[in-house]
Amino acid sequence: MFKRVTISLGLLLLSGCAAYGVIDNDPLSESVPSSAYSIENKAHGQGSGDITMTLAFSGGGTRAAALAYGVLEELRDTTVLIDGQSRRLLDEVDIISSVSGGSFTSAYYGLHGDRIFEDFKDKFLYQDIESQLVRGLLNPLVWLGPTGRTEMAVKIYEEEVFHGATFADMQRTDGPLILINASDLGYGVRFSFVQEYFDLLCSDINSFPVSRAVTASSAVPLVFHPIVVENYYDCKTAGKPDWLVAAAERMDNDPDMAQVIRGLESYYEKDHREYAHFVDGGITDNLGLRAIYEVVELAGGAGELFKMHSIKPPRYAALITVNASTDPETAIDKTNKQPSVAETISAMSNVQLHRYNDVTQALTERSLERWAASLSTPDHTVTPYNVQVGFKDILHPDDRSFFNRIPTSFSLTEEQVDRLIEAGRALLRNNPNYQRLLADLGGRAGSSSNTPTL
Repeated sequence: MFKRVTISLGLLLLSGCAAYGVIDNDPLSESVPSSAYSIENKAHGQGSGDITMTLAFSGGGTRAAALAYGVLEELRDTTVLIDGQSRRLLDEVDIISSVSGGSFTSAYYGLHGDRIFEDFKDKFLYQDIESQLVRGLLNPLVWLGPTGRTEMAVKIYEEEVFHGATFADMQRTDGPLILINASDLGYGVRFSFVQEYFDLLCSDINSFPVSRAVTASSAVPLVFHPIVVENYYDCKTAGKPDWLVAAAERMDNDPDMAQVIRGLESYYEKDHREYAHFVDGGITDNLGLRAIYEVVELAGGAGELFKMHSIKPPRYAALITVNASTDPETAIDKTNKQPSVAETISAMSNVQLHRYNDVTQALTERSLERWAASLSTPDHTVTPYNVQVGFKDILHPDDRSFFNRIPTSFSLTEEQVDRLIEAGRALLRNNPNYQRLLADLGGRAGSSSNTPTL
């Protein structure tokens, strides 16, 4: 099927057919609605306040979605003691940041909460979504149609998973903030689907379909067209938001953040940016960690962020990264035969992905320590816990080889899905930093878990 899609893609590129993105984002009527799906409105989270817990779900198709689902199951079945009360650790989650395949799990949990444990496997994880996508990609009407291939994907995700849900439906009072992340193809900036970022477009997030955000987060360039949104002008006479102006002044000497800010400021160049084109979030951050880092740093650091939203510093700050990237064996070094184009591209992509992932994880680990220190006082220490869940920590070579061979696909066998869910649970439970967190919280894993040690 991959070869057929590749051949069809080549024919399309040769044909030079034009397609136009469907615009489905509404302008702000007058001002930002008080009920907007925003960082501001979700800042206080759903937890007890003693612990700030953030999850990051990586890309990787259904493999990533299933591994993330397993982590949610383990958190559901883990209880901790806070102020003498027993609470599920899942109920302490404040933020979930996700890209690509991980965004299917985060978005569904954001919309439906515990219902995810009742029907998400059948709705998505066990489904052969990829065959439906491939059939659409091989349909001449899709190739030659005026709206492009991505609308076909949006329709499939709508019918199979999201059923017309918008970000207004995501505004559950007892749910965490969900940061669905995509990449701006024009300027390379990471974009999160929350009102603060939609403000830059003078647009209303509440009416935007969740399926379109998830499609953008997982839209592999060339195979799928970008999700296109209109950059409205009406609200721009009021100038740039205060947080962006302050960040630009503060980050002038930080090349990485200065680039981020320049990308965000570009939405005010209306003459050059009438539209924005969003593609796979994994291009700018395949772990979902950069969104968390940028939100904190754009606010001026953890202390300023907590002060801005009137949040009392917690005693514990936990960050759990669910990394579904694989390290498959390559056969190119077993022969002097020159590698194929596909093998070369795959090798180059793997090198870049792993190097960027390693840099991002190191940056986040240092930042978490710094944020915790900035929130601490002599009378109130904030203890950080950096928990990384990934296949590299699987001890048994046969098990590790099995997971590293699972493709980045939207069509896995039930055995692969079930083992990924078990792996998510086991890798989280066996992580030393997670065990330290449970010990400090007087926690215990649920008796319903029969997760093996990998």
